Amino acid sequence: MQIRISWPSGHLTATLNDTPTAQALAKALPLSSTAYTWGMEVYFDTGVAVSRETDAREVVEPGTVAFWTDGDSLALPYGPTPISRGDECRLASPCNVLGQVDGDAQILATVRAGDPVRVESVDE
Repeated sequence: MQIRISWPSGHLTATLNDTPTAQALAKALPLSSTAYTWGMEVYFDTGVAVSRETDAREVVEPGTVAFWTDGDSLALPYGPTPISRGDECRLASPCNVLGQVDGDAQILATVRAGDPVRVESVDE
């Protein structure tokens, strides 16, 4: 499944794996939220509540689409966060990995805290 994430100064697409969390997110689309930033990570509430999956991870690659179960939020890291060690992308707690941003995740640097965010499925 592919999703589009849009904010006032840009947008990106991401490809999601077939996971229980991705399926729950898909059922909630389209959704609108407000962006927050934490170091080089953008996150926002989805209104979707799911359990942490057994393969949840705290350290991920830049551009990973993760679901933060503690905050019912999508987390989109593109570089180090305040708790990273070195250049790693360390999330606040283990997150369900949903997929990967298509292309360069550095475009997320244009998201500002408070920006409206929209997530929708991309028609195949």
